[in-house]
Amino acid sequence: MSRKLLVEADGGSRGNPGPAGYGAVVKDALTGEVLAEAAEAIGHATNNVAEYRGLIAGLRAAAGIDPAARVEVRMDSKLVVEQMSGRWKIKHPDLIPLALEARRIASALGSVSYEWVARRRNAHADRLANEAMDAAARGETWTRRADPAEPSASAEPAKPETVVEAAAGPATRVPASRTPTTTLLLRHGETRLSAEKRFAGVSDVPLTETGLEQARAAAQALKGHGIEAIVTSPLARCRATAAEAAATTGAPVRVEEDLREADFGEWEGLTFAEARERWPEQMNAWLADPSAAPPGGESLEQVARRVRVALDKLKVRHRRQTVLVVSHVTPIKLLVRDALQAPMGSLYRMHLDTSSLSWIDWYDDGPAVVRLLNDTHHLRHA
Repeated sequence: MSRKLLVEADGGSRGNPGPAGYGAVVKDALTGEVLAEAAEAIGHATNNVAEYRGLIAGLRAAAGIDPAARVEVRMDSKLVVEQMSGRWKIKHPDLIPLALEARRIASALGSVSYEWVARRRNAHADRLANEAMDAAARGETWTRRADPAEPSASAEPAKPETVVEAAAGPATRVPASRTPTTTLLLRHGETRLSAEKRFAGVSDVPLTETGLEQARAAAQALKGHGIEAIVTSPLARCRATAAEAAATTGAPVRVEEDLREADFGEWEGLTFAEARERWPEQMNAWLADPSAAPPGGESLEQVARRVRVALDKLKVRHRRQTVLVVSHVTPIKLLVRDALQAPMGSLYRMHLDTSSLSWIDWYDDGPAVVRLLNDTHHLRHA
């Protein structure tokens, strides 16, 4: 008979939305022995998103212990329990891909049932979630992982491991596929600030005439790639670039907030030299430490966390499809870095021209392949 496991999961945020985190624990149903823990600070999110992330982490951990297990999920979130049980509809667009991912993992297990419990009966996962929220409130990148391979997993909780980016947790083993999720990554066309090589983060600057021509040239180059969807940053320069691609390919466009450029704070609109002259110590720290942020801006670690969330949602919504992602220098470089499993310092060794194309294939069994970086052949006559 297959093993029975209990998954207790929780999540929350300080402010809803606000600094968020989740916690999950897997126990042996017969003995109550703790077999695995997972917790993570996930940056800025809602309570419901964090709760679903906790459920996904718990199901992944259970699948890693016994793929054929009968799993009983206990949560103090009425919403998640009712939605996953099929009694309530899932209407919020941010929750749909998370619920689909949870169902995909659950479908590979022996069986999964859901039970609502009072918070006092979910204390272990609640404690982990609160630790994660505390870390998120401090602006830290924080995860905790303990699994059966670690001797401490059945005794004391493992010590939290700080990593460069928010990890997705142990991957669920699914049959490998030769059909990847393909992302074509298009940097927006030229703007006044990019032409003058100035920091342009959240400043909502439009395309120049040259930038619009570049966007049209990129759109023509995308013909024949079988693009099924377009996902774009909310900033005007990306939306205008995406609109040209949509007009040529006919693919629908969806705005993804987490694909916006980094917030460069006080450096917005300045050249690198101007920013360094005014803030030499902060600039040196920013170049050396991914947790350091420009005055009033975002660190690379913070941007990496939200870009990873955007990628996770894309891979669930558009699994094994070809998707055009229209974004900015920092998010595109972070996606390339993620695919290569490279250190954060690799971002300073990549160059991306305006309206350049890059290409990454993401496979179900984990590996990713970078097939193209900074292609600008379509701009020769733009």
